[in-house]
Amino acid sequence: MGRARDDLAELVAIRSVADPRQYPAEECLRAANWVADRFAGVGFTGVGLHETSDGSNAVFGVRPTAVPGAPTVLLYAHYDVQPPLDAAAWRTPPWELTESGGRWYGRGAADCKGNIVMHLTALRALGDADLPVNLKLIVEGSEEQGTGGLEDFVVRNPGLLEADAILVCDTGNAAVGAPATTVTLRGLANVVVTVEALRGELHSGMFGGPAPDALAALVHILATLRDSDGNTTIAGLDNSQRWTGAPYPPEQFRADAGLVGGAGLLGDGTVSDMLWARPAVTVLGIDCPPVVGSAAAIQPHARARLNLRVPAGMDAAKAQDALIAHLQSAAPWGVRVTVEKESLGQPFEARTGGPAYRALGAAMREAYGRDMVALGQGGSIPLCNVFAETYPRAEIILMGVEEPLALIHAPNESVDPGEIARLALAEALFLRGYQP
Repeated sequence: MGRARDDLAELVAIRSVADPRQYPAEECLRAANWVADRFAGVGFTGVGLHETSDGSNAVFGVRPTAVPGAPTVLLYAHYDVQPPLDAAAWRTPPWELTESGGRWYGRGAADCKGNIVMHLTALRALGDADLPVNLKLIVEGSEEQGTGGLEDFVVRNPGLLEADAILVCDTGNAAVGAPATTVTLRGLANVVVTVEALRGELHSGMFGGPAPDALAALVHILATLRDSDGNTTIAGLDNSQRWTGAPYPPEQFRADAGLVGGAGLLGDGTVSDMLWARPAVTVLGIDCPPVVGSAAAIQPHARARLNLRVPAGMDAAKAQDALIAHLQSAAPWGVRVTVEKESLGQPFEARTGGPAYRALGAAMREAYGRDMVALGQGGSIPLCNVFAETYPRAEIILMGVEEPLALIHAPNESVDPGEIARLALAEALFLRGYQP
């Protein structure tokens, strides 16, 4: 673990945000070369950088075994990170791994550089001994940007990454020390809705009352997307599904989410139902005059950006169409409503119960001292669907060192070093014991 901390400190110090408008592209190249060098040092051969269609570099390598007919395991992670956002909100320097309260702080410490280091730590624990599995490695460099470079790379090079088991290490546990795999991911359907009511601004004193207000019309439309209990109520979408995996205790969710004052939880289902089994719409942004500087004028137009999370079992394209139809039918006062499709991603559901899941369950039990549970994930990882379509016989397992206290994508991201240690042990035990 001393070596693990040194590795993570080096990797966190590389400002690998995959957006050249914010950070130099050379930083991502540094991170890619760092990954290639370290995995070459733990027995991988042919480790190299492969440029993908979005300009990012994916690191690929193999570590074959001499065991005849051995299965193949693909190890996945990504080296690019989110920008640090408000630097003033960080209690520690975002690009310097800092220990505080038993956790290691820094951008990417958990998502996903902590998982890269976890892979390395597992492989070092195994040493140079021949494993009963063939290993492949793929570490991408644009996951956070969502530009699809690796997804396209998989489709164009299907034989390169083919495997019996794929460990997608970019999720995590429900809590520190509670082992889990993520078995469902919500898809997404983003749209931008625009409301037009007038040719231009009008004096609210001279025209207010009979003249339609585009901003008020938009607020009215958005209010129809949820009922008084907070359930998402988009016509044509089922909002009554139930989650059958491990529960998410309400008191833990309240703490994890940081609810303030008397704010209540939304919906008539459990936290797990609302988070992992049902559609959920979020207003991401609204274009309208700010409070400071606003005039006594009726707004002629307004628009909002909406994010619809789509649970497993629901088609994201159909859900997006339903959202658009709902927005248009909810328009009051004859205002003009146009909706632009922005982005789309299908949900994912893993096939569990196979030999890889059984082997990982046994390894997790030994490493953590308790049984592994199945969780959902509210976020989306489109690559999982590409893996499932390209390698239909592969078992896809989502796991990782992240957990709610990690605050991924937010200021003060951190990782519990015990999660790196325990998960590295579990992965090492899995690689030594997996047999299809």
